[in-house]
Amino acid sequence: MAAYSTSHSASSFLVIVSLAVLVIFTGISSAKLSTNFYSKSCPKVFSTIQSVVHSAISKQPRQGASLLRLHFHDCFVNGCDGSVLLDDTPTFKGEKTAGPNNGSLRAFEVVDEIKSKVEKECPGVVSCTDILAIAARDSVKILGGPKWDVKLGRRDSKTASFSAANSSGVIPSPNSTLSNLIKRFKAEGLSTKDMVALSGAHTIGQARCIVFRDRIYKDKNIDSSFAKTRQNKCPKTTGLPGDNKIAPLDLQTPTAFDNYYYKNLIKQKGLLRSDQQLFNGGSTDSLVKKYSQDTKAFYSDFVNAMIKMGDIQPLTGSSGEIRKNCRKVNN
Repeated sequence: MAAYSTSHSASSFLVIVSLAVLVIFTGISSAKLSTNFYSKSCPKVFSTIQSVVHSAISKQPRQGASLLRLHFHDCFVNGCDGSVLLDDTPTFKGEKTAGPNNGSLRAFEVVDEIKSKVEKECPGVVSCTDILAIAARDSVKILGGPKWDVKLGRRDSKTASFSAANSSGVIPSPNSTLSNLIKRFKAEGLSTKDMVALSGAHTIGQARCIVFRDRIYKDKNIDSSFAKTRQNKCPKTTGLPGDNKIAPLDLQTPTAFDNYYYKNLIKQKGLLRSDQQLFNGGSTDSLVKKYSQDTKAFYSDFVNAMIKMGDIQPLTGSSGEIRKNCRKVNN
């Protein structure tokens, strides 16, 4: 009986210890993001970031779209971890020169300025990844769009993946088909409705001739006068400097976050081939019509989709780090 009691006690102790370890491990690995993550550790984080974003957009409205794009391109490659911000080093190749990013991503210097001011306010507390999420939200709001509470608590990756960023389809191409778009967003846990709503971000910003040339010269599902207007700024022949000539994604209100993007699609005035796919006789036509007529519905679905996108594979707890400089990992 005594032997049984000793053995039983020992086994019970082991079970308790095992459960305790499991609870601790689970707490670390599944730490959740929250909207008040910095309420005590960096209470001025929002006002600090917003002031820099507001200043950048005042000088150049395109910066708002660029900051929003950075957040998107970051989250779609191995999750929202700030990896897109890392510069190349002699021993490391980051994501900036990958096909979908090279010559396309901008506003890195705005992120640098934000990080510098946030570090002065609360050193070593706010991640570059969270800065991207907040700056994207602020950009949308400043340009006339909706505001939402950003979930925070992400940490920064210690690496990046050029190969992942460069992999076909990871970041949807401007020539994507509707089925490609649906499949790619689904792979990140985003629904077709999320995809159509997030595509509405193209109501702001510009695109380079190299990514819409084929559309304006070859496609049939395009308004002819719109195509001619764009052809005036985008030569048919490839090569510089023509490749880098830019045009607004939304011809009507290029610096206002509104629902004109969807109105343009109905008129076959989507600048990118992938944009026009959303209204081309397919399963997403009804959503495009809805958003073109109901700004509130678009804003609501856009906000929900942005929050979901920000939840893609974040590093939390003890994973990753809080970079001091968004362009390089800590020593």
